[in-house]
Amino acid sequence: MYYSIEDETVILKIKAQPASSKNEFCGVYGDDAIKVRIKAPAVEGAANKELVKFLSKSFKVSKSSIEFKSGQNSKIKIVKFPLTSEFEAWSKGI
Repeated sequence: MYYSIEDETVILKIKAQPASSKNEFCGVYGDDAIKVRIKAPAVEGAANKELVKFLSKSFKVSKSSIEFKSGQNSKIKIVKFPLTSEFEAWSKGI
């Protein structure tokens, strides 16, 4: 599974694809990650910043509450953020 919920916190495994035409979720990647296309290129942390902004807007959480647990310099990233009703609704639709 590409996400887990522990103590009102979401742990989400993401396969990031930088330098795309738009920011969007693209479905499940393999068995254990969600693919996300990001507009920003993978240069000097720009894609990570854009990813945080996209997740913040998508799940209605503050940018400062999104934390990278691993993968800041990798295409496979694990992020952590507070559980919201927007995330619950999104996760049921995937």
